[in-house]
Amino acid sequence: MFVQAVAERILYEDNHLIVVNKLPGELIQGDRSGDSTLGEVLTEYIRDRDAKPGNVFLGVTHRLDRPTSGVVVFAKTSKALSRLNALFREGKVEKRYWALVDNPPPAEEGSFEDLLWKDSKKNKSFIVAPGKGAVKNAKRALLTYRFLAKGDRYYLLELDIATGRHHQIRCQLAARGMHVRGDLKYGARRSNPDGGISLHARSLAFEHPVGEKGRHVNCVAPPPSEPLWDYFLHVPGIEKEIDTDV
Repeated sequence: MFVQAVAERILYEDNHLIVVNKLPGELIQGDRSGDSTLGEVLTEYIRDRDAKPGNVFLGVTHRLDRPTSGVVVFAKTSKALSRLNALFREGKVEKRYWALVDNPPPAEEGSFEDLLWKDSKKNKSFIVAPGKGAVKNAKRALLTYRFLAKGDRYYLLELDIATGRHHQIRCQLAARGMHVRGDLKYGARRSNPDGGISLHARSLAFEHPVGEKGRHVNCVAPPPSEPLWDYFLHVPGIEKEIDTDV
């Protein structure tokens, strides 16, 4: 059933790439839980759909936190994998997120820049002060935001991240009193019914890694179907179409 359902969440596919709308709670790569990953589900789906007798190549190019939803791209060839990895590493992939937070931002739009340190034991990131006392291995984190809409209790923000640090958006917003809905780890008051958090990778845009130079892929994913996201999608002026441009 789950393998069949994944077909409805494919945003784009060709011989080299497959782009999927990840659900909250899905794993990109395996962890100690031993739960199946989205990559494994996609591999099984492709094998069944295409009646492939041998192994199916599917490479992970980037990650989303397990409770986060949204756009994820996998490579179907080794050439695409190496080139996509380079694009992500060089900051040539435009990543845009939507977040529902419990307090308003300080302005209609702006940016936050911090030093983040990852505590691996707690699987949590913290902002540290620069200077002589800064924690070793702290890394620069930069994001820009734009206020999109206000509901009764939550605010919709659009975010672009220039760096891809561990829990970056969750940590930087929480440090300024804006807690992502459902994100207990970073200070939200209550969990979401589905166990996820209301942070959604809205879009990815990049130059296609294989083939004609200058060919672009732009994939936009609808947020999870639930009442609060549905409310914001119907606020006048908020884009709600799935726009895949290749």
